[in-house]
Amino acid sequence: MRTIDQLFADLRAAGKKAFMPFITAGDPNLEFTRQLLLELQQRGCHLCELGVPYSDPIADGPVIQASYTRALNQHIKLNQILGMLEAAAPKLTMPVLTMVSYAIIYRRGLNEYIDAVKRAGVSGLIVPDLPVEESEKLAGVCRAAEISLVQLITPTTSRPRQRRIAETSTGFIYYVSVVGITGERTKLPAELVDHVGWLREQTELPICIGFGISQPEHVRQLAPVADGLIVGSAIVRRVAECDHKPPQQVLDEIGTYAQSLLDALA
Repeated sequence: MRTIDQLFADLRAAGKKAFMPFITAGDPNLEFTRQLLLELQQRGCHLCELGVPYSDPIADGPVIQASYTRALNQHIKLNQILGMLEAAAPKLTMPVLTMVSYAIIYRRGLNEYIDAVKRAGVSGLIVPDLPVEESEKLAGVCRAAEISLVQLITPTTSRPRQRRIAETSTGFIYYVSVVGITGERTKLPAELVDHVGWLREQTELPICIGFGISQPEHVRQLAPVADGLIVGSAIVRRVAECDHKPPQQVLDEIGTYAQSLLDALA
C-alpha cells in the first residue's frame, strides 16, 4: 500500500481531493469487511478508516455504536481483524488506518501494537481518546515504523492547541466538522469553511473533514477548503441492512453511494 504521505502528495500534484469512508471491522462479519474494502477501492476511494470495535467508544453516534456492538457480539478480536487485513493486502492498494481506542493499544503494548498493524499493512492510526499532551510516546513509535498518527481538531479546540496538534500530527489532520457525536446531518455549520481556512494557514499538513458529511451537497461545499472528506455513519447505516438484504446487494448499494460522493468531489 502507498503511505498516506505519498497518497496526498500524488493527489495534490494532480489537483484532486481524497475521499475516505469509515467502516467497522467485523460488521456484519470480517469476510464482508474484506469485500467492502475491495469494493470501496474499486469505486475509487483513496483511503479507508477501519473502526476497531470497542465497548466504550467516544464521539461515536448511535449508528456506529450499534455497529461496534454487532461486531463485539460475534466476539471479533484484534488479531482476527489484522489477519483479515494481512490476507487482503495483496489486492489492497489504498492506505488503511485503524480508528482505535488508546485502551486497546495500551493493553497490547505500544510497540507490539504498531508492529502488528505494520505487518497487516496498516498505514496510519486515529486514536480519538488520546490527548495531544499524552501522545508523544506513541507518536515516537509510529514515526519509527513510518506509520502516520492522525490527530483530531474540533470546533471547540482553542487556536493555540490547534497549532500544537498540527505540529505533532502526521499524515493529515482530522477536522471534526461539528460539536457532538458522529452521525448524518442535513446541514453543516456555516462557519466551518472559515475555521478550516484559518487552520490551513497554520500548517502544511493535509486537512480532512469528517462528522456529519453524507450528501453530495456537503462534498461540493467542503471540497474547496479540504484536502479530503470522511464519511462514516451513512455507510455504516447501509451495512446494517445486511440483516434483511443479500450481502452482495448491500455491497453494490454502498459502492453506488460512495461513487455518488466521489463524483461530487471531482
